[in-house]
Amino acid sequence: MQVEGSDVIRQLPENNVLFVSNHQTYFADVVAMFHVFNASLSGRNDSIKNIGYLWNPKLNIYFVAAKETMKAGILPRILAYAGSVSIERTWRAKGEDVNRQVKMSDISSIGRALDDGWVITFPQGTTTPFKPIRKGTAHIIKRYKPVVVPIVIDGFRRSFDKKGIRIKKRGILQSMEIKSPLEIDYDNESVDTIIEKIEYAIEQHPSFLKVIPKDELENQEQLNKKREW
Repeated sequence: MQVEGSDVIRQLPENNVLFVSNHQTYFADVVAMFHVFNASLSGRNDSIKNIGYLWNPKLNIYFVAAKETMKAGILPRILAYAGSVSIERTWRAKGEDVNRQVKMSDISSIGRALDDGWVITFPQGTTTPFKPIRKGTAHIIKRYKPVVVPIVIDGFRRSFDKKGIRIKKRGILQSMEIKSPLEIDYDNESVDTIIEKIEYAIEQHPSFLKVIPKDELENQEQLNKKREW
């Protein structure tokens, strides 16, 4: 895996850190981040070689996931116990569009996780690229004022099935770029302004579509459908 930004990880505080990332698989993305974070904290520079760092890992790393996803199979249930903050999606359930109110208990659960350690979230709420950022992420940022660290990943979509459990194609380079924390005026910046900052930082703003050929986007969408099982 190609890694950039280990030095950023080592400069972060013990808690109240929110990682925001684009999303390519349900679980491989999170597992890779756990490895990269712990390798970086153990002194490795942009590398996860020699997994001795797992003998003394940082355990207070959480990730936000849909309850529906975390109940689908044995491995998701194991990962749920390992550190997921499960929430109810307000816009999608069982493959259908819905319109639910945000549960305050879900927001509070994320707040408790931030108070204890680091939290990973995928603010688009889907593995489909260039979908809009969910406003709930910005509300959480304004409420709990975490250090917000953007991450851009690539290669996972081509390597794994949609769940990130089964290898679909070998020899694909996965990459992870950990960027410097965003500068955010928590009290004065609007939700929309924070959302736009995140969109640019994780390279999911609509303007990035202008530099990606249309046929490549269509191929990515077809590949995404083939990865479902």
